[in-house]
Amino acid sequence: MPDAVVIGAGPNGLTAANLLADAGWSVEVLEAQREPGGAVRSDRGVHPDYVSDLFSAFYPLAAASPVLARLDLAAEGLRWSRAPSVLAHPLLDGRCAVLERSAEATAAGLAEFAAADADAWRDMYEVWSRVGPDLVQALFTPFPPVRSGLRLAARLRASGGLRLARKLALPVRRLGEEEFAGEGGRLLLAGNALHADLAPEAAGSGGFGWLMSMLGQSHGFPVPVGGAGALTAALVKRLQRRGGVLRCGERVAAVVIRGGRAVGVTTAGGESVIARRAVLAATSAPALYRDLVGEEHLPSRLLRDLERFQWDFATFKVDWALAGPVPWTAPQAAGAGTVHVADGVNGLTRFAAQIAAGQVPDEPFALFGQMTTADPSRSPAGTESAWAYTHLPQHITSDAGPDRITGAWDTREREAMADRVEAQVERYAPGFRSLVLARRVLSPATLQAMDENLHGGAINNGTTALHQQAIFRPTPGTGRPETPVKGLYLASAAAHPGGGVHGAPGANAARAALRPHSLHALLHRAQRV
Repeated sequence: MPDAVVIGAGPNGLTAANLLADAGWSVEVLEAQREPGGAVRSDRGVHPDYVSDLFSAFYPLAAASPVLARLDLAAEGLRWSRAPSVLAHPLLDGRCAVLERSAEATAAGLAEFAAADADAWRDMYEVWSRVGPDLVQALFTPFPPVRSGLRLAARLRASGGLRLARKLALPVRRLGEEEFAGEGGRLLLAGNALHADLAPEAAGSGGFGWLMSMLGQSHGFPVPVGGAGALTAALVKRLQRRGGVLRCGERVAAVVIRGGRAVGVTTAGGESVIARRAVLAATSAPALYRDLVGEEHLPSRLLRDLERFQWDFATFKVDWALAGPVPWTAPQAAGAGTVHVADGVNGLTRFAAQIAAGQVPDEPFALFGQMTTADPSRSPAGTESAWAYTHLPQHITSDAGPDRITGAWDTREREAMADRVEAQVERYAPGFRSLVLARRVLSPATLQAMDENLHGGAINNGTTALHQQAIFRPTPGTGRPETPVKGLYLASAAAHPGGGVHGAPGANAARAALRPHSLHALLHRAQRV
């Protein structure tokens, strides 16, 4: 009988399990899929000579995460690699905004769009250098972040206080217009904001775009050497060295509750796994509460709030094995690990507006990954292992393009959407399609089948919009991992601080389980009535 059962062996579940094992707890992790990793996995499924990341690929949040730093995964063999440039956003006229590996180089490139923008980028990065470390610490600790929050407040006062807070609350379009005279800096901010489901006109998108841009400047967009699966392998190896048990192919069917307390789980095969101290669920919030717990154990207020739970955008992904480097018209894009493919900020706005209207975009914004550029081990010399993903509505009402895509995602629709993504890349890299040796198409339905937390291809386990962050995540409450059921903790990206590979939700859940009688837990329980 383990002290704790962890449901799900993604990065958050494995982080939680490692921290519990570090505290001397016996831990058993149950994973529905036949391999661990959740959305952090890689394979050779596109071409035997090419390593492809199935889901996530670049990890600025992992590089900055104090949670993962404390796990010392380098001791388990994890190594990081970086592309010559962090990120590029080419334009059809051959210009290109580039986030370089040094702030000075980035500033010099932005000066080609507008001379004053070099100083604007330096000033922005100087502010980040003062407040960034405390901001990251506050972001990745349980809510409210008391100690780190006090340090951050002091830093903010010294860096403009309310004026900086105002900037971070701005829509990213407005932030870019206020900070940069030319298009280059605006492109970097807006494209990074759309890594989440935040339109350029959404409140708070400026803060997210700034965060991702500054993380890219300070930490890069690193990738695990050998594939995303190397990060998972390091987490698994560390856990097993500490006595933790991982069982894959074991789907949890229900959380067992007795006397208002979680005491274990039952599997789809009918096995009961009893936990002496806690159950931690690295699942989506709707799946935990509706499917695994059951309404009879939950307050009516939570059930009503779940009806308003909002998923983030759906995701459509294509993986390629390319015979050579991508022939970008803008040569600066060749050295970037990540490339944003969209016709400027206006193109991003048009794309987001179509999704808001339920339409499949006719010119999809593509996040394009050049994985061999970032890590030469991914494919033979002179070739490229590449991918692109784009966002779609969770519920499709119409197709803004000519293919009559409905969201059925049969073979015709999958191939038509993949062709549309390729055509968009071809506009910025003529000859791209002639390099394709093989491709793999992952529709929203496919992504969900491969990882149930990716509901309809939602990669952040719920919207990143302000109304479902911090004390509102996943529903209005304390922003804590505790649930209305004693001994049961939400350990996934559905909990604060949300999506991304950084381990914080899992770590927060583990800490809460280790200190079940803390003041935070008492405050949370007070809100259940």
